[in-house]
Amino acid sequence: MRVLVVEDEEFLAGMIAEGLRRDAVAVDIATDGRAALDRLRFGAYDVMILDRDLPGLHGDEVCRQVVGMRLLTRILMLTASGTVRDRVAGLGLGADDYLTKPFAYDELLARVLALGRRARPALPPVLERAGLTLDTARRQVCRDGRYLSLSRKEFAVLETLLRAEGAVVSGDDLIEEVWEEDTSYRTNAVRVTLSKLRAKLGAPPVIETVPGAGYRIGDGLADRPGDHGPAGGPVGGDATGPVNGPADQPGDGSANRWGEGR
Repeated sequence: MRVLVVEDEEFLAGMIAEGLRRDAVAVDIATDGRAALDRLRFGAYDVMILDRDLPGLHGDEVCRQVVGMRLLTRILMLTASGTVRDRVAGLGLGADDYLTKPFAYDELLARVLALGRRARPALPPVLERAGLTLDTARRQVCRDGRYLSLSRKEFAVLETLLRAEGAVVSGDDLIEEVWEEDTSYRTNAVRVTLSKLRAKLGAPPVIETVPGAGYRIGDGLADRPGDHGPAGGPVGGDATGPVNGPADQPGDGSANRWGEGR
């Protein structure tokens, strides 16, 4: 899933982005409405988190233009005003959901994931193929009943490949779906992550390399030509930690209510 955060308060925008990235969501940030529209014209986003009270080009106008562009991007509008009239007005502009500041991160995440599901063709919350089971709600993965501890990027890559239902996913498409905008396929980020993921999934190899095209989830029954990377290796997290593990959780107390003072 790819999310655009449009928030002129840079500290809050950074906190939202950091939290979502910890939950295997690719995030870009725009600090004003015009920059947001530029990004939306040249990049595909599943969800836009839009501060309504933007200076310059107001969030209402950004929302109107995005709706007019007929994009599939779902809009979660943020504002410090929580009156019924304001909520109705925001939804009337074409926003898909509305959240008032201050807000709890867990609620923001739940709303973003729900909107992300609406931005895509309907798929079951549990993805299964070749002995793999990926639970998108619980952020859990197992192969043949054996639970695996994956890093956030590994989880997101595997989810993207499983959603393709056996179709080939190019390296550029993986970059677009999983990484932020300043990442290039030339950085080897995809190949390194796939190598670690393959090691954790174990043998027989289930992620196939299609030369000149990309990657796909095969049947997992036999080795195939291509650069599969390590087939074995221990099961467990790497230096980035498991998906949604203790190190990935936002702190308690004041950090759990975001957007104070706006």
